[in-house]
Amino acid sequence: MGSITIGVDIGGTKTHLRGCLDQGMDRDLVVRTSEWRSGAYDQDIPRLIALIRRFAAGATPNSIAIGSHGCDDEEECAVLQQPLSNHFACPLRVVNDAELFPLAMGLSSGIGVVAGTGSIAVARDQKGKMHVAGGWGWAIGDEGSAPGLVREAGRAVRLHIDLGGARSEPLVEAVCKAFGLNSPTNIGTAIAKEGSASALGRHAPVIFYAANEGSSLAKRVIDEGAAALTQLVHHLKLAGVSDKDVVVGGGVILAQPLLANAFSHQISNRFGATVAVTFLDKPPVLGACVMARQLHMAGDRSDTSSPFNTRISSDLQVNDRPPTRSVSPYFGSRRIAASRF
Repeated sequence: MGSITIGVDIGGTKTHLRGCLDQGMDRDLVVRTSEWRSGAYDQDIPRLIALIRRFAAGATPNSIAIGSHGCDDEEECAVLQQPLSNHFACPLRVVNDAELFPLAMGLSSGIGVVAGTGSIAVARDQKGKMHVAGGWGWAIGDEGSAPGLVREAGRAVRLHIDLGGARSEPLVEAVCKAFGLNSPTNIGTAIAKEGSASALGRHAPVIFYAANEGSSLAKRVIDEGAAALTQLVHHLKLAGVSDKDVVVGGGVILAQPLLANAFSHQISNRFGATVAVTFLDKPPVLGACVMARQLHMAGDRSDTSSPFNTRISSDLQVNDRPPTRSVSPYFGSRRIAASRF
């Protein structure tokens, strides 16, 4: 069966595996993260192992790199990495999924910013220490993410109504229609009933629709979301992260130019030429493949206590070519509409 190098991007909505066989053939698999990840550690680890095994389809993994949503500090990365390292007899590394962004864009290091199902900024300092800003979850944070924007839109609508604003304001109308409300005063209850980040985030497009219809409320929500994302970068700078490059990904900011432009503008205003923004135009799993190949080339099985050095060799090349086939008779390969947020 040969050997295979495996990169894995575990997002809040979807999990993307990409493998490169020793014959040079790449292949991909995308599944709903909810198909295997329930939040119960004792169940999720065996399911992830099974997913990787089935994806390998009999080939021997020679290295595995995983970028995972929810691994928001070194300890959480180790919690996932240790049992996987015990199971797979190959170099294996787990990092936060935002750390994949710079690598996917061909950079040796950088600040990864996510604005999708959640929002977070992650980078490592010159000593390899992981620094994180944001990632609090949609109930109390994740400003600038899809659910965060919807939550703040609900607040803006309620304040607008409390101050005697007109029901005809485009954001008020759009939110009421999206949630099936007769009265905007019920928006708080409607948001609470959604129950999850992905369920709430699916309503985010109405904010941008309202902004294009001239809603000053929607434009303010978008600008404030961009400002919150910019503040995450500022927090990392205060923590000692020196990287100039900021690579931004996530379904909502990549799909919505109004948010992307607002973020670029606010980064420029805050940092000037000392920070350069790049929007991710390659799949994050490509960064996991870069990391996996680096691990394989190093040939040194690292442990959870040693920092991961994101500097990559100049001769390390990964082609982002379309997958030749999709694999896994058990998990199935399918993309879902919600994956854009």
